Amino acid sequence: MSLKAVHIFFVSVSILLTLGFGLWAVRDYLVSGNGMNLAMGLAAFLGCGVLVCYGVWFLRKLKGWSYL
Repeated sequence: MSLKAVHIFFVSVSILLTLGFGLWAVRDYLVSGNGMNLAMGLAAFLGCGVLVCYGVWFLRKLKGWSYL
C-alpha cells in the first residue's frame, strides 16, 4: 500500500471520527444544555470541514500519482 493510499485512508477516518464526535457533542448539548458541549460540537464540525477541504486539496495535488 502506498503512502498516498495510507494518507487518504487516515484523512477519511479522521473525517468520520470528527463528524461522529460533533454529532455526539451536539446531541449531548440538547440533552444536558451544557454550552461547552455545543462549543465542542461546532468546533468539531469546523474541523471536519477543514479536513474535507484538505482531503480534496490533497487528491487534486497528487492526481497523477498511483495508489499502489
